Amino acid sequence: MALRFIAKDPNTDGANCPTVWVDETRQELVFQGWKVGGDTRLACLTAGPIPDSEEIVRLPMRMVAAIREACDVADRSTVQ
Repeated sequence: MALRFIAKDPNTDGANCPTVWVDETRQELVFQGWKVGGDTRLACLTAGPIPDSEEIVRLPMRMVAAIREACDVADRSTVQ
């Protein structure tokens, strides 16, 4: 199954903006956001190095409703 689109950040231009999806097959939430890299305030987020296959992203607080919706979709998924 393809990723299920939930929402884009409503306060951006509609392109290249924070977005939330649900992958019901893999049972994962998928986020597009701004890279955290270089933000020294967030250096304490990790307990060790971040693997090349991972990234920390930022999403604006106005995306909370979309994230909740994605969590609800994931909870209702028939895949267990």
